[in-house]
Amino acid sequence: MESAQEAISKFVLLWAVIDPIGTIPVFISATAERTAAERRRIAIVASLTAAGILLFFIAAGEPLLLAMGVPLLAFQIAGGIVLFLFALTMIFGESKPEGETKMLRSVSDTAVFPLATPSIASPGAMMAVVLLTENKTYTLLDQAMTAGIMLIVVATACGLMLAAGPLSRLIGSGGASIVSRVMGLILASVAAAHVLEGAKDYFQ
Repeated sequence: MESAQEAISKFVLLWAVIDPIGTIPVFISATAERTAAERRRIAIVASLTAAGILLFFIAAGEPLLLAMGVPLLAFQIAGGIVLFLFALTMIFGESKPEGETKMLRSVSDTAVFPLATPSIASPGAMMAVVLLTENKTYTLLDQAMTAGIMLIVVATACGLMLAAGPLSRLIGSGGASIVSRVMGLILASVAAAHVLEGAKDYFQ
């Protein structure tokens, strides 16, 4: 049975890698042309999808990756690259008419990418849940507690995304465009840091 200190340590780690607050600018940018009902649906679907992905990695991630011979750090590098490319679209992307934007991507597509993955269920989060539920180190009860903590963090991310709508209406379309580009730059910096950190750890 884990101590309270260990549980808090896991919560802090999962909060950092899932980063619910950092999901807000991605959500605002990805759903800028959506209705309020569509934004709510996207937030819920994205959270459920991310939770399902992370639960899968808790249950089967370790044996699957070992069987495939894929280093865990490869997920961090690949995810950082994907997130960086999305950040570039936030910075340099041209605005589109609402109808054209909706034709390009369905609600489910937007919920899965880039929100469910790699924003919420990021490669770093996948790697973290695998490491925090290593079969040789943690008991089944410990692994169940880790899953519960992860679900709490994902639920928090969902709540913040649901609250992003009023914020978007408050700042308006012009303000949202500015926020999107500024947060895109920050997101690009975070993604670059993930790639560099993963590459450094991999080659060491």
